[in-house]
Amino acid sequence: MCKDCGCEEAGKWNRHTHRHADGTVHAHDHAQPHDHDHQHAPALRTVTVERRVLARNDEIAVRNRAWLKERGIVALNLISSPGTGKTLLLEKTVARLKDRLGVAVITGDQQTDNDKRRIARTGVPVEQIETHDACHLDAARVAEVLPRVVRPETKLLFIENVGNLVCPAAFDLGENFQVALLSATEGEDKPVKYPTLFAGAQVVVLTKMDLTPHLDWDLAACRRAIQSVHPGVFTFELSAQTGAGMDAWCDYLLRLVP
Repeated sequence: MCKDCGCEEAGKWNRHTHRHADGTVHAHDHAQPHDHDHQHAPALRTVTVERRVLARNDEIAVRNRAWLKERGIVALNLISSPGTGKTLLLEKTVARLKDRLGVAVITGDQQTDNDKRRIARTGVPVEQIETHDACHLDAARVAEVLPRVVRPETKLLFIENVGNLVCPAAFDLGENFQVALLSATEGEDKPVKYPTLFAGAQVVVLTKMDLTPHLDWDLAACRRAIQSVHPGVFTFELSAQTGAGMDAWCDYLLRLVP
């Protein structure tokens, strides 16, 4: 057996025979070399562990979704790079909506409760999840805080994920809608560079649109990039700072609630 990867190939032998000048024949057994890649075992284990983690996460996400549905709550999972303006958008959004329906917020960061303290100033229920080394929220962490953040009057729940375009897209939290945010300060080709998020999101929000006159940023190219990975996806273009486009965004959110 191969001492490196434990495969059976090293246990196979090849018999080599040769004839001497006097006519006698000798046979020798040689270990048959095998040239397969010894890296396949660790890679296989990695894939297996990832599948198990996602399967466990999906089980909890199903329970989260059922828990929210029983209470008539619509949940949105907001995903973007750091600095896209998720927290400012949430501040302005919940300030506009809180007198019209019950709103709650879960915020996720590796460290600090800075975002929680910002949202709390609006007066809506908010809970912070600190993931520490993890680069995304998962369904189990969300399940822990749901009973603390949800009130009897809650109808709309925002989940602000950790700033990251990759890992958060793979983890279902039990939300109804995944929202991808992209700011005008980022490259217009982000949707084609990170297609998993933009192809899977039900809504795309372009933020910081008030900065476009000052940037070398091609809005038309960005629109084409979004549509190339997700044809027909619903897209908002807004500025939380100036309020441009916020009416359409908030009207859309109100229509999501039964």
